[in-house]
Amino acid sequence: MNIFTVKIVKPEATNFILGQSHFIKTVEDLHEAIATTAPHLKFGIAFCESSGPALIRRSGNDEALIALAVANARAVGAGHSFFVFIENGFPVSILNTVKTVPEVCRIFCATANSAEVVVAESGQGRAILGVVDGVSPKGVETAEDVAARVAFLRRIGYKLG
Repeated sequence: MNIFTVKIVKPEATNFILGQSHFIKTVEDLHEAIATTAPHLKFGIAFCESSGPALIRRSGNDEALIALAVANARAVGAGHSFFVFIENGFPVSILNTVKTVPEVCRIFCATANSAEVVVAESGQGRAILGVVDGVSPKGVETAEDVAARVAFLRRIGYKLG
């Protein structure tokens, strides 16, 4: 077995969700769930089918984001994994909806950070072991950092007051 990392390739500000599911209908159900929960989002989805024709299934409402999802799904190549790339919003807006899609088994990450996927490859195929999301902590927040965090969340509309 080989273990290696695959860097997620994306524009710096683009958010993505990486998860695992279990059925070919995942791509359609994710599309419907995202489009009805957050119609303002631009998104692209890719799902790695793990049996039968073993295709990368795709959907979305933005061709560039669909292509981005497909490229990253192809690079990782783990069966039953899915990628959702989004713009005009944040994963927190759709994360609970994505989690409630019946085919979804787990979420590995939801981030705009630079990320690497830890992949194991055997003779049968590939599996996602985990995700390196961003960088390691550089310290503990100060009172000034707390004030900046609180102000940021209010500025982007995720907290009131």
